[in-house]
Amino acid sequence: MTNPTPLLSEDTRTLLIELADTLDRVQPGAAMSEAIRLARPLVLAERRHGPTEAAFAAEQDLLAAMPPVRDEQTRGEYAALLRLIAQGVAA
Repeated sequence: MTNPTPLLSEDTRTLLIELADTLDRVQPGAAMSEAIRLARPLVLAERRHGPTEAAFAAEQDLLAAMPPVRDEQTRGEYAALLRLIAQGVAA
């Protein structure tokens, strides 16, 4: 197994996996949208850190780690990509 990318914090890797789990659990075959990519990080960061500066920083780090959504990409496909990024296999 490849070591996780050192540029990602443990918090960011955890949030990437949490987001991937959500995308896989709720309509994985549905289209992934840019709106979901932009909205979910705040929800996850505030759930983890509360409405704090730490949540804002975690949201920004998570957004920076998440690639843009490709045309016709499903939520499940995007979830798989997020897991690879969290593992340091993809960037």
